[in-house]
Amino acid sequence: MSSLHTSQLKSLKLIHKGKVRDNYEIDDKHMLIVTTDRISAFDVIMPTPIPDKGAILNKVTRFWLNKLKHIIPNHLADIPLEQVIPDQAEREAVASHAMVVKKLKALPVEAIVRGYIIGSGWKDYQKTGAICGISLPPGLQMADKLPEPIFTPSTKANVGDHDENIDFAKTVELLGEDLANQVKAASLRLYKEAADYALERGIIIADTKFEFGLDDNNQLVLIDEVLTPDSSRFWPADQYKPGSSPMSFDKQFVRDYLETLDWNKTAPGPALPDEIINKTAEKYREALERLTKS
Repeated sequence: MSSLHTSQLKSLKLIHKGKVRDNYEIDDKHMLIVTTDRISAFDVIMPTPIPDKGAILNKVTRFWLNKLKHIIPNHLADIPLEQVIPDQAEREAVASHAMVVKKLKALPVEAIVRGYIIGSGWKDYQKTGAICGISLPPGLQMADKLPEPIFTPSTKANVGDHDENIDFAKTVELLGEDLANQVKAASLRLYKEAADYALERGIIIADTKFEFGLDDNNQLVLIDEVLTPDSSRFWPADQYKPGSSPMSFDKQFVRDYLETLDWNKTAPGPALPDEIINKTAEKYREALERLTKS
């Protein structure tokens, strides 16, 4: 299997390099997103790529964007890659990883929806009995299903920094009341429909992160990656058991391995052994197959 750790397009201008995605300018209205095989853990990019990971994330995102477009418009542009990258060799190097999208004004909030209590939400609940200011019933166990999915936004951090959970009042302060309510309603509806669909295919979507932008008419548009194993916690339904952290279809093998090392969780990250790379790649492929099989 080949890997794409960093894209090297000479025909387009690189405008942003994130943890996983390289964004290139096409024109005033469009850009190219290249989803690489980079993997990050604890907000640090690892030097070792996961083969085919970017192509899988790209396929999963396209699948959800098409499946959920009746809920909200998305940023996919109907422009063939041949038109954007005429050079065949350069195009083939990124073809399975690339997506042509509309250039929109991204909102400064990550829209997180939680259907289960885990991660930073579990830590907040243990301290305060609430997540992002939302009070929850007493006595919940780690990984319990919540009575209803909740909207728990966070700020967007720069690469290497940590996102910060915020309450809805802060979201209103950042976006305005009308737009904050639109983002909340769209996020909850997207999550509920996707979670029901995934559960039928043996995957619990414990939580997920959506990103939104505004078009020229200030209409809300779904952008970036959508319901992937990178932006969500996917758990195998047949192994789910409240009270402990379930195995997941994502970079859990990477996180677990890193926890065994004498590493301070700051850059540079350590190289990953073949066993961890292969197990992680296998989980990403399984998630894609389960979600997209007819």
